[in-house]
Amino acid sequence: MRRIDGHTRLCGLIGNPVGHTVSPVIHNTLAEREGRNLVYVPFHVGEGQLKKAVEGAFALNALGLNVTVPYKSEVIGCLAEIDGIAEKIGAVNTLVRTGNGYKGYNTDATGLYRAMRSEGIRIEGEEILILGAGGAARAAAFLCVSKGAARIYIMNRTKEKAQKVAEEINGVFGRECAAALHLEDYGKLPPGRKYPAIQATSVGLYPGAEAAVIEDRAFYERIHTGFDLVYRPSCTRFMKLVRDAGGKAYHGLKMLLYQGVEAYELWNGVSVSEEDVLAVYDKMKETMGIEE
Repeated sequence: MRRIDGHTRLCGLIGNPVGHTVSPVIHNTLAEREGRNLVYVPFHVGEGQLKKAVEGAFALNALGLNVTVPYKSEVIGCLAEIDGIAEKIGAVNTLVRTGNGYKGYNTDATGLYRAMRSEGIRIEGEEILILGAGGAARAAAFLCVSKGAARIYIMNRTKEKAQKVAEEINGVFGRECAAALHLEDYGKLPPGRKYPAIQATSVGLYPGAEAAVIEDRAFYERIHTGFDLVYRPSCTRFMKLVRDAGGKAYHGLKMLLYQGVEAYELWNGVSVSEEDVLAVYDKMKETMGIEE
């Protein structure tokens, strides 16, 4: 049993809700394996209480925090500093303690990159489909272009929202690298090619596991590899449709893993070994009852 004493450092997750989180498994397992005197706990932060929560955590000497929905953008106004990448994305999921407050980072994007690379998914030079236009889709879009994607198509139920994200991406990178499409307009994609696709909506998330943003097999025949940011269930409807049409498909548990590992590294100034990363991943799957 781990010892908690007067030297124990505190990290945690703030959001609403937080009862479903698997993040404590990541950080507490890493701390235990490293022999680090650190504990990680979730904190439910009610509407209108975010600023107080961040200030309170700093006053209580908390080493760092993760931030989840619905506060990833709102928390920016509570920070002493913000990392350049997180500022461009417009969302923060990791707070690192500094002398006068917390500095905000976005490890969702870099975590997604490490997760995709671990599955052998190529970004450089690819044309990539991104389903959704919310915060997760923005992070995915920024990541893809920053890592050398030739072009991205942001597909959303509300094309205007997708258009806004595409314009922001084009403005940041100074080139026409992002285009917006309504979800039903996949027939307008250039013919004769297959794409990697990132499913960045909450559709298909447990308990609504039988849903997908697009059901038409013709769409999935255009995808050679699908990456769903949803990780529960372990085989989403999107993943099943990709596989049924002959493509490869992966869930988002490794993204959750790597964004957490990067947060842990930022808080503690360390580099987590691949052996520890794999041990944490096994522990996450065991906790969630996932078999691969």
